[in-house]
Amino acid sequence: MAQILIYAAVVLAGFLAGFINTLAGSGSLVSLPMLIFVGLPANVANGTNRVAILLQNIVGVRGFHSQGMMQWRQALWLAVPAAFGAIVGANIAVDLDEQAMRRAIGAIMVLMLFVMVVNPKRWIQGKPGRIRERPGVKELALFFLIGIYGGFIQAGVGIFLLAGLVLGAGFDIVRANAIKVFIVLFFTVPALAVFVINSQVSWGWGLLLAVGNMSGAWAGTRFAARPGAAVWVHRLLILVVIYSALRLLGIL
Repeated sequence: MAQILIYAAVVLAGFLAGFINTLAGSGSLVSLPMLIFVGLPANVANGTNRVAILLQNIVGVRGFHSQGMMQWRQALWLAVPAAFGAIVGANIAVDLDEQAMRRAIGAIMVLMLFVMVVNPKRWIQGKPGRIRERPGVKELALFFLIGIYGGFIQAGVGIFLLAGLVLGAGFDIVRANAIKVFIVLFFTVPALAVFVINSQVSWGWGLLLAVGNMSGAWAGTRFAARPGAAVWVHRLLILVVIYSALRLLGIL
């Protein structure tokens, strides 16, 4: 009975992570502690989480595409440098303790929180006039760096992708979410391969977690299609950033 409850808790954590990841980011701050709770070492939990992330984003990409929110050309251009960055980050994560980086990222999230609160319309509406068919060198370099972080630890990468897509590329928050999901799917493939090669993936727990992640992603894409969803996604993002900063800074 106790084991069944643990399995149910893992699926529930996956659902919350999938929903949050699809609409904001940092859902891995829910799923990673759960994987560590069931007994996985931190580095194996980091690799195992990528199994659920991969399957979650397959569902997310399909859902956003069916809702007509995916802008494929821009998504592909930005996903390629992120994928190369993720390979670099995953190789770093295999051997490195991430505690110092987590605290540094937490501090950055505090600064980002002020940006979201001071100018919410920019996040909700974006700047369509800045959207280009092909991103410039600065955008490519930015998404390469975000990819390094995503390959390294995953938790929080969605927030940085959204910041790059909204503040840098000009997308509104809903369409930015669609592109973000595709980018994460794209760079998770090589990142997961690195963890598999280094025997840092527990497939059983990863697939069980994925059941929840995929369900959460499905629910998230349906929610994003609702009228007025952008305002609620922005509010969710603020809450997630606050929680993420507190977790990464070690306050929670």
